[in-house]
Amino acid sequence: MDLGMAGKVALVAGSSRGIGLATARAFLSEGCSTTITGRDPVTLRGAQEALEGEFGYDRVLAYEGDLRQSDVGAAVVSAVIERWGSLDCLVANIGTGQGPVGWDLQDGDWQHLIEMNFLASSRLVQQVLPHMIDSRHGSIVLVASIVGLEGTDAPMPYSAAKAALINYSKNLARAIGQHNVRVNCVAPGNILFPGGSWERHLSTRRDEVERMIAEDVPLRRFGRPDEIADLIVFLSSDRAGFMTGACVVADGGQTRGF
Repeated sequence: MDLGMAGKVALVAGSSRGIGLATARAFLSEGCSTTITGRDPVTLRGAQEALEGEFGYDRVLAYEGDLRQSDVGAAVVSAVIERWGSLDCLVANIGTGQGPVGWDLQDGDWQHLIEMNFLASSRLVQQVLPHMIDSRHGSIVLVASIVGLEGTDAPMPYSAAKAALINYSKNLARAIGQHNVRVNCVAPGNILFPGGSWERHLSTRRDEVERMIAEDVPLRRFGRPDEIADLIVFLSSDRAGFMTGACVVADGGQTRGF
């Protein structure tokens, strides 16, 4: 499907691998100029070279930095505006689910996962919004998780942060809709990709993981990064122009609520 995005500018935060990298590739496939970010220089450089090889040097910008720091967010947004003169689409795919499970947690456990999974995204949004409001056009997609919607065995701070992100997206959409800027959220289920958490889990407890997928996921498989990426790019396009404040679940039917 031609989503009519040729010539637009996208910033995909957290995009050196997995869902973020697939999303950057999907934007580029639709004709967008795209900025990718990451904290690990080696992984980021590999992603940059792969995308440049597919789509050309002039349409890809890579920015290394930790987006938990507000000055890094400001710098990457400035770099995008300086390079292409505008910013049409932001995807905040920032976070990690790695952390201690259970209820007996230290303050640092909460602070780390809330910084990674909520505050980093909200800070980046604040850096982007003035540009979108000034231009009276833009789309923001926040990447949450099904753990923010239902009780699971995931680390509690991770789940709480993703729940906060989903709530934030709804309230932000209501606050800025008058400026013709849309905000949506996606909540992926179990997505398998090289270097991701599910690859690690499969390497250490394959039987348990495969049993969980077979019993809890009606489609009986993991999701792929490109399946989430296509959803994100659609939400970012004008084809989804009447969608804002939505949280779209893509989990193979695993969740039980609506």
